[in-house]
Amino acid sequence: MMMYYVLAGALSLVGMFVSSRLKSKFAHYAQFGLRANLTGEEVASSMLRYYGISDVKVTMGQGFLSDHYNPMTKVVNLSPDVFQGRSISSAAVAAHECGHAVQHANAYAWLKMRSAIVPVVNIAAQAQSWLLIIALMGSFKPLILITIAAFAITTAFAFITLPVEIDASRRALVWLEESGTARNEEYDGAKDALKWAALTYVSAALSSFVMLVYLAMRYMGSRD
Repeated sequence: MMMYYVLAGALSLVGMFVSSRLKSKFAHYAQFGLRANLTGEEVASSMLRYYGISDVKVTMGQGFLSDHYNPMTKVVNLSPDVFQGRSISSAAVAAHECGHAVQHANAYAWLKMRSAIVPVVNIAAQAQSWLLIIALMGSFKPLILITIAAFAITTAFAFITLPVEIDASRRALVWLEESGTARNEEYDGAKDALKWAALTYVSAALSSFVMLVYLAMRYMGSRD
């Protein structure tokens, strides 16, 4: 078990570092405008038109880095800083979220798989925090097994999310370059920012996997 604690602690530190680095990268590139002088909303709308997608709306939401694409409603929701911003960061995030819309339009298999299991994942995610507390306090094997099942679902979701997010960034960068929206150092900055965004998903997936392994080991250790 000592190896688990060391690994979990290391991953926790890595996760905090990656998250901090991501925020600093986006803050850094938010200081540099695009030569095209487009807002995030204009970048998103332009990318959707480029791929012939006319049934997806671009709206402004709330919060910092709360940007997401909802395949159920076909809405690209951009945070205020991204929606209104005219920076490298805004362009990178807007294009990334539209990358998900392009995936949806092309029936990208990993996105379809992720979307299909979202209802089950939501239930597992809501239950697992309470299940984990109770499971760690005792050694009731059936409860530990249920907790393992919940973590297995969310861990699988975390790993399915990786190719979805990486591919969305790839599509974003291809469009930014092909359309001329981001050139030279602008493109390099967008690529750097999206790299750190992808690493947050890698860190989360690994942390979830380590917890799953720990619970499995605890269950095996509680067997008669």
